[in-house]
Amino acid sequence: MSFDNGFWGSVEKKTKVSKDTIISLAKKLQNGNMKDEQTLNEVIDTLSSITGKKVSDEKRKKIIDKVVSDKVPKNIDKMF
Repeated sequence: MSFDNGFWGSVEKKTKVSKDTIISLAKKLQNGNMKDEQTLNEVIDTLSSITGKKVSDEKRKKIIDKVVSDKVPKNIDKMF
């Protein structure tokens, strides 16, 4: 799938997130080992930076434990 510069300009304007950051995160999610704590920490750090929300050490550990142990709902309806 190919997106033109107009698309990326629109996304950057609305989200304040650069094309490079979005592509980097997508590659990390696509290619990364989501059972690897280092990869998960990098993803959490990137999302924290993008959203401007701090993630406490306790919350980070809970997120990583849930992902590594496959306790993340596969169906988004079950998350809420």
